[in-house]
Amino acid sequence: MNANEQLAQALRLAVDPPGGVSVDGLRDLVADDDSLRWDIATAAQRVGVSPHTLRYYERIGLVTVPRNPAGHRAYDAAAVRRLVFLTRMRTSGMPISDLRQYIELVDRGDVTIPDRLDLMLEHRDTLRAQIAQLQLALAATEYKIATYGGATQP
Repeated sequence: MNANEQLAQALRLAVDPPGGVSVDGLRDLVADDDSLRWDIATAAQRVGVSPHTLRYYERIGLVTVPRNPAGHRAYDAAAVRRLVFLTRMRTSGMPISDLRQYIELVDRGDVTIPDRLDLMLEHRDTLRAQIAQLQLALAATEYKIATYGGATQP
């Protein structure tokens, strides 16, 4: 499989993993629409976190949010894309300190791509190890369910 095919496969898995995430539901979240402007409540609801979390991410420098003429946060497409990434990484267990390091690298430009790649490779290894442990835990759970006469699931 060449590099382009690997990237295409990774993107497919990212937006439509086995077990399902609605691709339609993610389209708004990855839109590159310059007219996109969400208030904090809408952004929080669409991204799946609380407004408090969004304010926290802004306060610690993980995301910069433009303001509308009234001074209210107006989440544009770039901020939403970053929030999608941040929330996926937090869901996967990436520590805030690693996210801060990653965002600092991104903000410094393309010269940091090798360092960003190293962070992502390390995180992928961590995730793969966690998934392996979860698969063992699931197998043990299924075994116990079967020993108690319950039906196991594929």
